[in-house]
Amino acid sequence: MNSLTKMNEKREGGFTLLELLIVISIIAILSIALVFMLNPAETLKKGRDAQRISDLKTVKTALGIMLTASSTPSLDNFGAICLTSTTPAGVTTPNTSAKISYSYDGTVTVAGTPTAGADAAPEAAFGGVAGWSRVGASGAVSKVDGTGWIPVNLKALTGGTPISSFPVDPVNTVSSSIAATNLVYRYACQNGTGTGAGAGKPAYIFEIDAVLESNAYTSEDNKMAKDGGDNTGMYESGNSLNLLPISGAF
Repeated sequence: MNSLTKMNEKREGGFTLLELLIVISIIAILSIALVFMLNPAETLKKGRDAQRISDLKTVKTALGIMLTASSTPSLDNFGAICLTSTTPAGVTTPNTSAKISYSYDGTVTVAGTPTAGADAAPEAAFGGVAGWSRVGASGAVSKVDGTGWIPVNLKALTGGTPISSFPVDPVNTVSSSIAATNLVYRYACQNGTGTGAGAGKPAYIFEIDAVLESNAYTSEDNKMAKDGGDNTGMYESGNSLNLLPISGAF
């Protein structure tokens, strides 16, 4: 009887720590489930946006390693993408029909000619796009041997490639003619400086852009406006955030 009285007195004193932890855990689980049930689409969009930000950081790091580790760096294995293309022999020639490369696995077209950003050599303009057609070659768009959507050969590095594949956008779809809102990654580069009016412009610069889609990252915490770049409609990454166009259909 005395033991039962003590138990009742202990109960009247409040909940035990274990009981409180259990209640808090249950409330947390129910809260997460409720948020997901109320707006599952927004939750998925936020998750994809987080992946995009992580992907661009990964690419930036990998290309930075290449530029530092290689004695003959090149941001354009094809010699037709960068605004000014440096050949393997180190000869710089203006590329007046430079291209924007997309992570999309297929042909991409652009309506009009986007104007290059402030860091670009002025004699070179974006005259088209690089739309890699990889039909029947599964995974080729992500290759790091210089044939992927980012035409950089990371496998040529003495210490080995820092990443096994170049990431693509989680949605990765485009319109028949590219639109600025399409959920696909974009890449542009500049190998060496330009000539004439372009002399003195930055050498070996690149930019990778992504479009974010969640309210959390485009309104509540607008990361596209806080990335330090010149385009508030895209999340920008790279060692130059003033290379890709500021606006337009690209």
